[in-house]
Amino acid sequence: MLYFTRAKTLGILFLCLLGALLCLPNLGARPAALPSFVPWNQVHLGLDLKGGSYLLLQIDTAAIQKQDINSLVDQTRQTLVNAKLGYTGLHGDAAANQVQFHALPGQEQADMAALRPLITYAPNSASPSVTLSLTPDGTITIAVPQATQTQRNAQAITQAITIIERRIDGSGVLNASIARQGEDEIVVQLPGISDPERVKTLIGTTAHMTFQMVDSNAPPGPLAPLGDEVLPMSDNPQQSLTVFSTVAVDGADLENAQASTDPQSGQWVVNFSLNARGAREFADVTTANVGKLFAIVLDGKIIEAPVIREPITGGQGQISGNFTAQSATDLALLLRAGALPAPLSIVEEQSVGPELGADAIKAGAAALGLGFVLVLAFMGTFYGLFGWFANIALVVNLLLMLAILSIMGATLTLPGMAGILLTLGMAVDANVLINERVREETKLGKKPLAALEAGYKRAYATIIDSNVTTLLAHITLFIFGSPPVRGFAVTICVGIITTIFTATVLVRLITARWYIARRPAQLPV
Repeated sequence: MLYFTRAKTLGILFLCLLGALLCLPNLGARPAALPSFVPWNQVHLGLDLKGGSYLLLQIDTAAIQKQDINSLVDQTRQTLVNAKLGYTGLHGDAAANQVQFHALPGQEQADMAALRPLITYAPNSASPSVTLSLTPDGTITIAVPQATQTQRNAQAITQAITIIERRIDGSGVLNASIARQGEDEIVVQLPGISDPERVKTLIGTTAHMTFQMVDSNAPPGPLAPLGDEVLPMSDNPQQSLTVFSTVAVDGADLENAQASTDPQSGQWVVNFSLNARGAREFADVTTANVGKLFAIVLDGKIIEAPVIREPITGGQGQISGNFTAQSATDLALLLRAGALPAPLSIVEEQSVGPELGADAIKAGAAALGLGFVLVLAFMGTFYGLFGWFANIALVVNLLLMLAILSIMGATLTLPGMAGILLTLGMAVDANVLINERVREETKLGKKPLAALEAGYKRAYATIIDSNVTTLLAHITLFIFGSPPVRGFAVTICVGIITTIFTATVLVRLITARWYIARRPAQLPV
């Protein structure tokens, strides 16, 4: 148990030295002279330490349900038209999550057969996308099962989180934390942001862009003819235009968007490009409607409605308006990130000032330092030289923890600092077990070498069992806990791994080297 080969000794010392080196980036900014290939990973400060904003967002599941029902109405209409089947009373009921219509007499079974391809199954799902039913009076109902709608909502939450991450990353906010909470909520933590209102706007904007033709023949007034809709202008809500409800080109086909200045006017514009399908549809629409107004609509408001001077076949266009550099950049970012699947509302908002964060850092650092000193004093007082061996391992343990957290790019919060302090106490437990076992073996009359061998051997199983069970418990906390609890669980899990190494390997190495050098007649424990 106390024999170490030269290679094993060098390996242990190398890990300790590497841990110390990986902690260095946390002392300050990256030196300018440091080559770019050298990593410089740091532990980031969380919202409660650095200050910033906390947002609890809720996705509008009713809007998702309404969109899906409207889409199902369109699918049903198109399917029946393609099959050359008549119908009456086609309508969607978002509250009941279904679509209904009346089949023409004698066509009921033909309608059912034509609509059967609408029934599909998602991967790893036993629930059909829709169910079909026919009543004796010829009413056909296409219903969305609750299990399918629940799965659709979960997909929308996942998609919204991805889009929020893109938007926040593009806005320059670092170390943001975005996580799902409950069935329809998203928690967003933005540490150290300087312009929270801008970020909230970026997060909350749905950013669904469409291209729709303006109905120049529609009569003026707030009421739109059948097949049209009246939409306000984004820069002047008092003005509006009547556009065809049918979307000519969907913004989902957008491939890229960049803010720039127009060389002729010097004003800020947003240049966009479409994918192959979008470019083809854009070319078809502009070719067929030269001389007409083409509205660019964002979230139900018309940004501009330019006249189509000539066919646009390259799949590229330009959005102009009363943009500033910031608004053009934000719009380009929203378009690149994609549209949210449904509107988001801010349920809860909290702000933490930098001063409060600085106070929290001081208090946490003071608690961590005081606890660390007390643990060192306890071990040195009660276990003498072997206690100071444990203290050396404790310092190395702290360095290794910070090194691993730095590699992970972890975000340190107040619960995380509490986890570090708790880990240091748990690390001492292992050395207490070893020292007490060595004491017991010494009292039984065993010689120093035999007492050390027996003490480490018999304490080893207990140390491994206790740490593994604690590790499993905190892994469960990480999986099912909220973000603050996860930060606590991460530091504990990392600390357990480093504790096993320092308590059962490093201290044993130090003890072995001391024994070989001194060959004591009695153990100082």
